[in-house]
Amino acid sequence: MKPTYITRVAASLLAGLFLVTAPSVGSAESLAGSKGDVRFWPKLRTNPKDPCTKAYNAYVAAGGHSAYATTPYMRVTYLYMICGSRINAPSQKAAEDTALRSCQAGRSKWKVTTGGACEIAASK
Repeated sequence: MKPTYITRVAASLLAGLFLVTAPSVGSAESLAGSKGDVRFWPKLRTNPKDPCTKAYNAYVAAGGHSAYATTPYMRVTYLYMICGSRINAPSQKAAEDTALRSCQAGRSKWKVTTGGACEIAASK
């Protein structure tokens, strides 16, 4: 009779321990599919082959720390949009820094002076 009682108590304790530790295990889940911290919604073209649309979709699909930076887009004033992204960086801060540098490099490459500065649109 005693072994059954001890087994039941041990099973109950293990079940309680599992319930307590289960939420902390879930915090290490993948970031894939998450839009993360959205600072502003980027205006994306409907063409899935557009480079900025592809970069944003890759950002959302990434499982690690990532960031998406873009210039502001106003259809009446600006005819273009420049973007940059960093996928699966070691940290969120590193992803944001690299995405901003990528966007600014695009502005320098195409010698763009109008359209606003590059800003982080979303990061996770």
